[in-house]
Amino acid sequence: MSTLEKSGYHHGDLRAALLSAAMEMLESGEPFSLRAVARRAGVSQTAPYRHFKDRDALESALAVEGFRNLLADLGGGRDLPAALPDLAEFAVTYVDFALRRPALFRVMFGKPCDDAADERVKAADALHELLADTLDRVLPDADASALATAGWGLAHGLACLYLDGKLQAGSSKEVADRVRSAFLAITSVGP
Repeated sequence: MSTLEKSGYHHGDLRAALLSAAMEMLESGEPFSLRAVARRAGVSQTAPYRHFKDRDALESALAVEGFRNLLADLGGGRDLPAALPDLAEFAVTYVDFALRRPALFRVMFGKPCDDAADERVKAADALHELLADTLDRVLPDADASALATAGWGLAHGLACLYLDGKLQAGSSKEVADRVRSAFLAITSVGP
């Protein structure tokens, strides 16, 4: 029984309730459909269609939430990185997010963004912009956009290698050390 069913949800913020139910189902490994999400949220089977035209639209909304959560983790109330070793912590945070929330991570990156999912495009762009702005601060003479793509690719690749079992995820400290080492190895290579 979900927290929504236990609390006696009665159509307060339907969209938020549906997203919460879908996130619970996604992260617990339960397959979901709009009808299953409606049951979990304790609403009629047609209620989700007021906010989501289909399952893809619901998954897109979950992806947006995931991007927002990842951005919050990266910001974390701390100062933006000022040096390369600090920047490596972005990669550590990214991989940690993927390992803590693998199902959500797969939804976030499992499908290409398109103009029909404008919020998803904006959420993904916000992540790239944060990386580019940070790189511009750390390496002002470099091509920040290209470096942001490279850094994102490195962190994303490491996250996928761990999720796919190609790299063994021992302790979180071992994972963080490996991610830091890989990031610093790539960024310290000079001409």
